[in-house]
Amino acid sequence: MSELRVGIMAAFALVLLGFLVFLLAGSNSLFKATTVIYTYFDDSANIAVAAPVTLNGITVGKVSKVDLSGGNQPGKIIKVTMEIEDEYLKAIPTDSLSVITAGNLLGTKYINIKKGKGSQIIAKGGELPSQNLTTIDDFVQQGNTALSALQGIVTKVDGIVSQVESGKGTIGMLLVDDTIARKMTSIVTEAEKLVVTLNNAAKSDKNSVGKLLNDNGAMYDDVRGSIAKIDTMLDSLNRGEGSMGKILKDPKLYDDSVKTIADLRKILAGIDAGEGDIGKLLKSDELHKEIQGTVGRIDTLLDKMNKGDGTIAQLLNNPSLYESLDGTSREVRSLLKDFRTNPKKFLTIQLKLF
Repeated sequence: MSELRVGIMAAFALVLLGFLVFLLAGSNSLFKATTVIYTYFDDSANIAVAAPVTLNGITVGKVSKVDLSGGNQPGKIIKVTMEIEDEYLKAIPTDSLSVITAGNLLGTKYINIKKGKGSQIIAKGGELPSQNLTTIDDFVQQGNTALSALQGIVTKVDGIVSQVESGKGTIGMLLVDDTIARKMTSIVTEAEKLVVTLNNAAKSDKNSVGKLLNDNGAMYDDVRGSIAKIDTMLDSLNRGEGSMGKILKDPKLYDDSVKTIADLRKILAGIDAGEGDIGKLLKSDELHKEIQGTVGRIDTLLDKMNKGDGTIAQLLNNPSLYESLDGTSREVRSLLKDFRTNPKKFLTIQLKLF
């Protein structure tokens, strides 16, 4: 009898232990009806079987299986089977998204369903679309890349600082070499001397600087008077006075200018069309040929003159002809001179009787 009691107590203890283990494993839906739905991911992100499934943060089921889907389609490499309690199934629209997430960087992974806004509810055995978020491995990889880039920058900065400390480059020379410091000190000294000179000049009215600084506003009055004259001139232009004012204000002058420009455009259009003497000169092939022929004849004539052909060419190129003409002209001048001196010598009349 005692052995029976011990057996019953042991069996009861085993059942109680199993129940506690079941509760600790997160299976609180022992006596609730569940429905299986599916979702797919590129990577499982170490999601474990029996991991919680939440709907906007509220636990609605658990992961019952994580396995390869057998396909290579992007976004559908890993198949996750989820058991959702029936009472929450009607709250999951078909446009909801399943996301693998964690409460913190070291927390247990779980699947959170982001509730959609559609009116159609997912059916039993249905499939939810997924959203692949950046995992902790991706963050680590990005951090390593950033650290590598930062290390490179630090190395370059260290090299620059080393060069500056050794006196290389402009900044290094400025920090190490005292020549630039001495030059700067000299410039400051000269500037101080200049300021002293200007102060002394300002105290005296015998030079230009002193007059400029001690003229009691005379220069200000002159500038103000010039500005007043400019203002008066602008007012006159606004009233349309003078030639410039008429140009700015007279609409007739503007109309005439527009008409002149239009006439000029017509003239240019006529010239471009070959009308008139200028248009024919620019556009007529016949006139161009005539001019070309005339130029050719002139060129031929000049060639003949250069060769000594013709009277004009002989006159230009034959020195004997020039001397003959020069002698003839001298004789003619001598004859005219004798005629003016003694005209009777040339006007004698002789009468002869036969």
